[in-house]
Amino acid sequence: AVLDGFLRPESMRYDPDQDVWFVSNVNGGTERDNNGYISRVSGEGKLLNRRFIAGGEKGVTLHGPKGMVIAGDTLWMTDLDAVRGFHRRTGAPIATVDLAPLGALFLNDITIGPDGSLYLTDTGVRFDSAGQRRHPGPDRIFRIQGRNASIALESAALGQPNGITYDTRSRRFLLAPIVGDSALQEWSPGQHGLRAVAIGPGRYDGIEVTPDGTVLVSAWNDSTVNAVRDGRLVPLIRGVPSAADIGYDPRRRRVGV
Repeated sequence: AVLDGFLRPESMRYDPDQDVWFVSNVNGGTERDNNGYISRVSGEGKLLNRRFIAGGEKGVTLHGPKGMVIAGDTLWMTDLDAVRGFHRRTGAPIATVDLAPLGALFLNDITIGPDGSLYLTDTGVRFDSAGQRRHPGPDRIFRIQGRNASIALESAALGQPNGITYDTRSRRFLLAPIVGDSALQEWSPGQHGLRAVAIGPGRYDGIEVTPDGTVLVSAWNDSTVNAVRDGRLVPLIRGVPSAADIGYDPRRRRVGV
């Protein structure tokens, strides 16, 4: 099924308690235009509120929201060089953690680690006035504990990291790089090295682990969403060009792209 009418939608996050999806709309590029917003969609795929959380409305600041994760009643999301939290039921602003002092460039995806901290990727790119993409780096993973941010890992081997998720079964973080040798990666806090998990088409974006342990990842190079099987990526969904961050509804066993 397809639901349209969004403005550069990037990420989908399913809330099982409310049986709703949140959809982040970048609505532009990387400018501080305060016009990003979050849509709210029912579990069955009906648009409930196009601008549930919207930059410039009700005291909300939101420029270009991307990855999202739910912790308790807070919906956290990356927004350029900051992480913002909103109440998942009311949409009210709760907190902002500014990572600009740490040199954050392009915060992308976000997940919750085993210690309850937030972990997020910095793809290390900028866009100039002509819209051209540059990669000054560095590539990083940040950690936010409480309201305090720190650099958890800085390495060129991250390959401009995009997607990140925590695999509770295997006790590891899974990373989806944009560039490199077409390998998904795994990493544990405190480790400086990364290990290849599976080989596939490359230029990855969203990554999720389902309750049964299946690893799902979207890939730009062949417009697919894949499952990791025996060290390789096997296409499950085809024909989704520019597939960005993905979400999973375990109730219906549905993937949101």
